[in-house]
Amino acid sequence: MASLFGHGLVGFTLTKIASAKTSKLLLFLAIGSAIFPDLDVVTFGKIPYSHPFGHRGFTHSIVFAVIWAAILAFIFTKTKRKLFFIVLFLSTISHGILDALTTGGKGVGFLIPFNNDRFFFPWKVIKVSPIGISKFFSSWGMEVILSELKYIGIPCLIVLLFLHFKRKTNEH
Repeated sequence: MASLFGHGLVGFTLTKIASAKTSKLLLFLAIGSAIFPDLDVVTFGKIPYSHPFGHRGFTHSIVFAVIWAAILAFIFTKTKRKLFFIVLFLSTISHGILDALTTGGKGVGFLIPFNNDRFFFPWKVIKVSPIGISKFFSSWGMEVILSELKYIGIPCLIVLLFLHFKRKTNEH
């Protein structure tokens, strides 16, 4: 998996793409939704990885992202449901997308519950993050941070800078 930092940064960036004056609630929900699919790590040792509810299974699927975004949009807003749904769906599904770009694991179950196959993208460029805080603060963790800086941080920064300057230009 990518780290919580990498996932959260994508949720933040997607929120800023949606609106320059995004509500703090949507920002919080998007960052949380980008991280939330990894709640399935609690299944380690209890449910086999390849099971639909194993790690990188249902919570990383397109169906889950649709259901999760719809629930949150329904609960937390009445006036901006479409915007909330789109941002929260993209934030949630971004988690699986980033994981499918990592160098570890057994793939992502994008199509669960219709198909239990796991997928990676052909470009496995993001170093897989260790699970556990002590392992994260190691040379492996540093490799992950540098990898995420290169493949997540810099692209997000470019998008955010582009949006900033585009919006500044439109103000004049």
